[in-house]
Amino acid sequence: MNPPGAGVGGWYARCVGAVRRGWPVLLPIVLITQVLPAMVVAVLGLVIDPTARWEDQLAGDSAVLPTGFWADAFVWVGSLFGAGLIASLAQCVGWAAGTWVIARQAAGAPVDLGTALRYGLRRALGLWGWTLLFGMIVLFGLCLCFLPGIYAVFALAMVGPVYLFERDNPIGRSHQMLRQRLGLLLGRLALVIGAVIAVSLAAAMIEQAALLSIGTGPMDTRMVTVGTVVVTVMTALLTLPAHLAQLVGLVVTYAEQRAHEGPVNDAQLAHELG
Repeated sequence: MNPPGAGVGGWYARCVGAVRRGWPVLLPIVLITQVLPAMVVAVLGLVIDPTARWEDQLAGDSAVLPTGFWADAFVWVGSLFGAGLIASLAQCVGWAAGTWVIARQAAGAPVDLGTALRYGLRRALGLWGWTLLFGMIVLFGLCLCFLPGIYAVFALAMVGPVYLFERDNPIGRSHQMLRQRLGLLLGRLALVIGAVIAVSLAAAMIEQAALLSIGTGPMDTRMVTVGTVVVTVMTALLTLPAHLAQLVGLVVTYAEQRAHEGPVNDAQLAHELG
């Protein structure tokens, strides 16, 4: 790639350039593999949520657990956990496909949605495994004392790109990148994470305001059910910019780190993806 530009400004310009070149392909990828799976999980959670029925039964007798409480809880939590795993696999298809698009377009190579998704399917399973391990490490760190989990988020943020481009020791390599250029990498990652959090919080606030206007019982009547599902779907769509910012920000940050480490060009990076 071109030599790293002047600080954060150069990094931001490269991110904007990647979006301008790739949005006709990146937006469908993000919509299909990121937004749609999250939408399905959210709607599923509403449909099988037993808490409204629990509240009705507890209002009559708060000293006794609702009928079928443990079975309902197991089905609810288990279904959401399983759906979340499947959704995360679909999201890994999108991460790999989007990375392929960004790298090839930077090298001036042609891209199309079908080929990108086929590449994503080919690399998704391995990326999924590393992503699950990353998530478990972060969760363990958060359980310890919160701050180790936050550190793990930054230290392992490059796991996905490292796996896709280098295929070797993603966790150790990602941590090495952070140690070598702590301030530089922290700044870029903080901007990416901040953008994701800001968009997600705004979408959540809009969702809560809309749900309050609909009513507290999301499945009480057909109209309320339809309204709740529509709000949930629209909220998922509002998070699309967050997914796109995360994808582009991490890939561009990885490419910039490689350029700091030694001579590398866009064609070489695109070739490394396979």
